[in-house]
Amino acid sequence: MEKVINYIDLGVLLEGLGYLVVTFALFLLGKLFYSLLNPKINIGRELVEKDNFAFIISYVGYFSALIIILLSVLSGKSYGFIEDLKLISIYGILGMLLLHVAIRVTNALILPTFSIKKEILEDQNEGAGVIEAAVFIGNGFLMYGALIGESSSLLEGIITFIAYWLVGNLILVLSTKVFTAWLKYDIHAEIEKDNIAAGIAFSGTIIATSLVVMNASLDPFVDWLTSCIDILMFSVLGIVLLPIMRLVIDKIILPNRNLTEEIVHQEKPNLGAGLLEAFAYISGAILIVWIF
Repeated sequence: MEKVINYIDLGVLLEGLGYLVVTFALFLLGKLFYSLLNPKINIGRELVEKDNFAFIISYVGYFSALIIILLSVLSGKSYGFIEDLKLISIYGILGMLLLHVAIRVTNALILPTFSIKKEILEDQNEGAGVIEAAVFIGNGFLMYGALIGESSSLLEGIITFIAYWLVGNLILVLSTKVFTAWLKYDIHAEIEKDNIAAGIAFSGTIIATSLVVMNASLDPFVDWLTSCIDILMFSVLGIVLLPIMRLVIDKIILPNRNLTEEIVHQEKPNLGAGLLEAFAYISGAILIVWIF
């Protein structure tokens, strides 16, 4: 009996090491993809020679999103060691590609008045770096929801995965348009002015919305009508409740101050106020996910 137990434990250990090796390999592939899809970026120069903290924030956000994507595959139903490794590889590579597409979508549709990459690389704009990291992480959450609720068939799963990602990014674009219209300042102008506090606050809306949409995508796929209704309902709920959460946090934590005043109407923008606003959005999203 003892030999059987030892044999089983050894098998589990070897499988775990196999998953770990594939994960590290995908991380290396993720770095290669980043270099290939951003040929003008000298990663070593940005990280070491220029000490570009804006780029470091974005780059860490990219790999954080990869971790979320890989965890989503590992958290799903197991189909056997070899099949699991295949799924991790397929969805990991697909997820990497979609992350880079997401950044271009964000620049074209959410922040179209300037180049995010230029702000990060040339101006070392840390606010832009935080936003790009948030887009990466937010898309990681969107893909997590899509993968956990995917279909059993690989082809159907891939189609559903991409479709959920597209729907999630569409909602992300629409919700950020609503938030920027609701804000009492021009987020584009503030980011271009290197207002890190505004970048942090705006990043909170991106991650919060992604969490709400992720939660709506977690149920197994049944049909498109049911899924779209669920995602739409949760998205509307989030768009309505998140600004309310922000106002509540504002009144509770800073009863005699105004977050907007602290973020944009100071000679030196208040980073703490930006972090508080981001916290308000993200904590509101977590509550929505937990309750609903």
